[in-house]
Amino acid sequence: MSVLRGLRASVQNDPVFMRRLNGWLVVVWIVMIPVSLVFGLLSSVAFVSALSLWALVSGHWSGWQAARVEVTQDMEAKQREAEPIEAKVVEKLIHDTTVEASESHDDNSPVCREM
Repeated sequence: MSVLRGLRASVQNDPVFMRRLNGWLVVVWIVMIPVSLVFGLLSSVAFVSALSLWALVSGHWSGWQAARVEVTQDMEAKQREAEPIEAKVVEKLIHDTTVEASESHDDNSPVCREM
């Protein structure tokens, strides 16, 4: 059972795999429409119940996935507000550069040099 949980966790964190999986599931259900019409499955209570349950589960799963994305985006936005990129750039520039007097000019104007 723990193997299935680990597999599920790794699969859910891979957006490319999830997009492909959901794309193939859409194709399977589109193919099932004419198949269910040909074999008369639409008059089967069990088939319609299973189809309804699948629609319910996939709808809630999609909503849950969208909510997870929004939570992650919100956390990233708060982190950008708390630690703006501009401040990091200025801090790095200050850390990596020094100001020294130029020896080549007569007016001794300061020149930035990289360490």
